[in-house]
Amino acid sequence: MEPLLQIEDLQVEFNTSRGRLKALCGVTFTMMPGEIFGLVGETGCGKTVTGLSVLRLISKPGQISGGRILFKGVNLLDKTIDEMVKIRGSDISMIFQDPSCSLNPVFTAGYQIIHVIRQHQGGSAKQAKERAIEVLEAIGLPDVHRLLDSYPHELSGGMQQRIMIGMALSSRPDLLIADEPTTALDVTIKAQILDLLRDLQSRFKLTILLITHDLGVVAETCDRLAVLYAGHVVEIGTMTDLFTLPLHPYTRGLMSAIPTRHSHGHKLVAIKGTVPENPGSLIGCPFESRCELAFEKCSEPPPMFNLGNGHLCACWLLEQMESLNG
Repeated sequence: MEPLLQIEDLQVEFNTSRGRLKALCGVTFTMMPGEIFGLVGETGCGKTVTGLSVLRLISKPGQISGGRILFKGVNLLDKTIDEMVKIRGSDISMIFQDPSCSLNPVFTAGYQIIHVIRQHQGGSAKQAKERAIEVLEAIGLPDVHRLLDSYPHELSGGMQQRIMIGMALSSRPDLLIADEPTTALDVTIKAQILDLLRDLQSRFKLTILLITHDLGVVAETCDRLAVLYAGHVVEIGTMTDLFTLPLHPYTRGLMSAIPTRHSHGHKLVAIKGTVPENPGSLIGCPFESRCELAFEKCSEPPPMFNLGNGHLCACWLLEQMESLNG
């Protein structure tokens, strides 16, 4: 089976008043058709920038300065703006973390969905409305006709996010990028949205890139995930790999910070320090300054060690382990 999406050595930088800041420093990962792939890390690690790069939505002063983004084997960075406009929404769709900022407050939900459908599929307003009703019913929304006539402020946050998911799926895309889709929602609605994404993936064989800082979300939803730190992918693996045998110190730190039912009364372990402001200025391992296990070799950039079965990790400690086991 051929990959649906391959991101290879992706580099993104921003020209600012403080100089050139590099947000992504060679991000590389592959997504297979029909899987839910998680991209996790702290705020400021480059998760959203990665998602926007796939759709070529990095605006000035930012720019994609290197790498390739292969979608169905074709490099999206070679596409013209007009060609990308056709791809957005029809082949690749994106939903964002705050639906209230994505929906236009002066138009009804129905008007906005119908507009998207006609933009990508053509046809009459009547045909587009029929398609909108079909999509909203498919994702389990009740009283669809009332929802179509409602303005965004008349809908709850969870209902707004469902509308955005319906809009994203209205043109039957192959890839859905979900950027923190549950962040602004309460726990109950959050669980419902995750259930909906899993159901849609199963029913429509949808491929989903799920961007989140919440490891609880990926644990319930994803097949595989990549851990992103300071614009670098530091570990990739299946859910079983990363939750039972996390190898990178940063991944282990994230896992240690997850609250569990046994955490009550105990202090959670925090990762000391903060994400560097300019990952591009780092010379060695990007996590070196925050890592309690750092040693002399960490002043050099580590390669991505292949541990088998798709488990990859960029940490010099693995070389030490290999030499001890050898």
